[in-house]
Amino acid sequence: MEISKPQSFFQDIRSRELHGFRAPKRPYINGLASDFYEIGAIAAEHNGPPMAISFGKTCKNSHIVAMSDEDGYLSLFDTRRKFSASASFQENADKTKVCDWVAHQNAVFDVCWIKDDTQIMTASGDQTIKVWDIQEKKCTAILMGHTGSVKSLCPHPTNPEIIVSGSRDGSFALWDMRCNSSSKNIHGEIAICSTAVVKGAHLFPRAKRVRRGKAASMSITSVLYLKDEVSIATAGAVDSIVKFWDTRSLKNVVTQTSPHLEFTEKERRLHGITSLSQDLNGVFISASCMDNRIYLYNVLQLQKGPMQSFSGCRIESFFVKSIISPDAAHILSGSSDGNAYIWQVNKPQEDPVILKSHDGEVTAVDWSHFEVGKMATSSDDFTVRIWNSQNSYCPSTTSASVIRRRVMAIPGAECRKLLMNESMHTSKDSGNLCPSDDGLDESSSRKPIKMPKISTPQSQKKQSMADSDFIETFEKTPEAALQSPSSVLNPPSSLKRKTIRDYFGVPTLNL
Repeated sequence: MEISKPQSFFQDIRSRELHGFRAPKRPYINGLASDFYEIGAIAAEHNGPPMAISFGKTCKNSHIVAMSDEDGYLSLFDTRRKFSASASFQENADKTKVCDWVAHQNAVFDVCWIKDDTQIMTASGDQTIKVWDIQEKKCTAILMGHTGSVKSLCPHPTNPEIIVSGSRDGSFALWDMRCNSSSKNIHGEIAICSTAVVKGAHLFPRAKRVRRGKAASMSITSVLYLKDEVSIATAGAVDSIVKFWDTRSLKNVVTQTSPHLEFTEKERRLHGITSLSQDLNGVFISASCMDNRIYLYNVLQLQKGPMQSFSGCRIESFFVKSIISPDAAHILSGSSDGNAYIWQVNKPQEDPVILKSHDGEVTAVDWSHFEVGKMATSSDDFTVRIWNSQNSYCPSTTSASVIRRRVMAIPGAECRKLLMNESMHTSKDSGNLCPSDDGLDESSSRKPIKMPKISTPQSQKKQSMADSDFIETFEKTPEAALQSPSSVLNPPSSLKRKTIRDYFGVPTLNL
């Protein structure tokens, strides 16, 4: 059964502004099983280890995982096909393979599904990005302009024609594939140039003068197009700072944050970031840092630094990645010790679940967006392993995101009453198993994570004084009301309308 594409937190706000408070329901994970099991392992058939993996982004293709490798191959595998316990990894690869082809004559560092999974983009060490028609296995366009390996890709949240990329040359670039060039290469591929480039995005001022030739120290390791549709987050190998940019004016950083806001420049430069990821709502961003920690940020509270951090894994190379689950309930990470780790976002102090099977550094990882609990891990042992949760339950009939939207609009006392009623309802139904639909998994109930509170200035005045977080964030003054995200919902007529991006009010770090 097809499931409508989920809206982000920011799209929900826009929907409320235009159409009132109605918003479509979306699937939601009610919990995570305490145990996981390995479905099977797929061998990387070529001479290079896996470099990137990504599940399809639509319900129809959420079971298809794309794998790129160091030799430039792109392979697609069907994870719903039955793995045989007695079969070799190579036999499993042959059985589950959908197709493969040579995408580049160099390593492919990142892959990105676009246009309802009809196309896939590949970022390569040959300094180019290619757009592939999956059905035809044909390159339809090539994006050229970077002068170093392209390390990361991310599409616009609603317009797949717009892409942001990050490169080892220290720049990130915006691309609009509607701006076709008349030039073609010898293979007949359309060449597209970037519409905007920011060079030296993660260089300290002094480093720009003395280290301009050292690509490794200025590499952009990860980019994200945020769900507000105008902001970009970038991270690099030089430091642990996450920078935020407005695509409408890329001359200066809008704001930036770091796990160590109070540290000196030298201390912040000790650890780079290997990857960034965001949940489907677009409220939370995770950052894997070379200090062996993963930091979780709330994009509406960047001035506070990370809201949580997770430790236990070893991040000793920039190939080790992590990713937050689509529902923001869990974080999955690779590790240099040969294991994969899973943390519950609500319980960062608890020991993570450890997935043990790989024989080499675990690098790229990914969650399936629609097959709840399914994930993939890749390793230098030349395998991709598919995992699933042991105990899966039906999602609740009332999605938690819908509950949160209702809670945001009513006074605090009623919020608590509603949450208590929903918790009792969920606990009563959690024991009722439901059948899977063509391999789709269900998950157990859990306590939803704390979401940012969005309300009108009038409802703010009615909030209980006991809510210390609310008092700290929003004071009962007209000025504070104008600075709160709630002014997006009901902006004063005398003021120019703002976007969520305008509330990234983080003090600039002293560099």
